[in-house]
Amino acid sequence: MRSVDPAGSIGEHIESRRVIGAVVYPACELLAPGRVKVVEGNRFALGEPDGERTPRIARIAESFARAGFKAPVSTDIRSEIWLKLWGNLAFNPVSALTHATLAEICDFPLTRALAAAMMEEARIVAEKLGVRVRISIERRIAGGAAVGAHKTSMLQDVEAGRALELDALTGAVVELARLTDTPTPTIDAIHACAALLAAKLGATPGRLRIEPVGA
Repeated sequence: MRSVDPAGSIGEHIESRRVIGAVVYPACELLAPGRVKVVEGNRFALGEPDGERTPRIARIAESFARAGFKAPVSTDIRSEIWLKLWGNLAFNPVSALTHATLAEICDFPLTRALAAAMMEEARIVAEKLGVRVRISIERRIAGGAAVGAHKTSMLQDVEAGRALELDALTGAVVELARLTDTPTPTIDAIHACAALLAAKLGATPGRLRIEPVGA
């Protein structure tokens, strides 16, 4: 996909047979290079692309478990990836544009409805690709709200002046929507606004954050 591998470099240098799927669920904050603060969660879903339970995936899962992580082996890692992406494609760009935390996005009626609309559009795309997201939209949003006053990785990047991971989170869904002839007007609109923000931050390097006004 051009949105995640524009030049085809990944496919050229890494054989598909060497790829293992993983979904990182912990919510974290990057404090400094090499310093990561875990806010919530310790689960890493692992799985072979074809769903088989192979010796190598078992060894990797065992290594994660010995290190203190939950590392279940999934026989449907593609659905796991879409479940994580379902939240990221909505919460991340909305947080970058509004500077709101996960709890604020999920508790504010208008942005909660916006996130639900984006997830519904993405659900249709996923199902056209043979993927079924196994939980409801309301449950996925409730999961985001449960994380609390956490800034998404994209909002952290906006505040730190780093490049935004936009193409992988929303651009990929937009690309898949076009490939499957699926209309995604809500996702398209949020992606366009976040892409302009990313372009502005790239053209004028700097950080953008809401600071309290002095008395």
